Parts: sequence; C-alpha cells; structure tokens
Amino acid sequence: MFFDGGFTFPNFLADVFSVFMFILWFWLLITVSSDLFRRHDVSGFRKVIWVIVLIVLPYIGIFAYLLTQGRGMAERDQARAKQVRDDLRQVVGFSAADEIEKLDRLKAAGTISAEEHARLRARVVQ
Repeated sequence: MFFDGGFTFPNFLADVFSVFMFILWFWLLITVSSDLFRRHDVSGFRKVIWVIVLIVLPYIGIFAYLLTQGRGMAERDQARAKQVRDDLRQVVGFSAADEIEKLDRLKAAGTISAEEHARLRARVVQ
C-alpha cells in the first residue's frame, strides 16, 4: 500500500502520483457521468452501455467518452452556462439597456476608451 518498503523519496513520489491519478479519474468520472445523465439525446440503453464501460474499463471508458463526445460536452456546457446566466440576469433584474446607458456615461466621462466601450457593449448585447 502506501510507503511499502520504507519511507523513501521514490516511494513517496509513486504514492503521490497514485493518489493524483485516482483523484483525476474520480473527477473525470463525475464530469462524464453528469454529462451522460443530463443528455436527452441518448437513449437509456446507450446510457447503460456507457455506464458499464465506465465501470469495467474506467480509464479507457472515460477517455473514449471524452474523445467521442468531447465536442458535444463543450457545447452542452456552454448552453447550460448561458441558461444559468440568463436565469440569474432575470432574477437580479439585469437590463441590457441600463448597462448600455452606464457604458455611455463612462465613455462620455472619459473613464473608458472607445475600444473598451465597443468591447463591453458587444459583451452586454450577447
């Protein structure tokens, strides 16, 4: 187990690396599982197959999922983040018109440059 053969520096490095790899695998497993179970475009049978692959071949299963579904994961994460941002703006009372008015006042006061104004305005309008 840990520190088998005495407390030596190479054993310490090997044990630290082992713990790091386990934590990395666990984090990736949670990420992949959460993406898999949030998907509505995958049938229940395919989800079961992915879960079996993730359990039987843990590292290979995770890497296979990331390789085959990575782009879709990123798109779903972006869509989820946009939805959360829009929900938060609605709860907080965010108004794009108010923010643009504030930016115009900052530009008129000389606090921000025209380039910053254009960049921030484009971000608000998104």
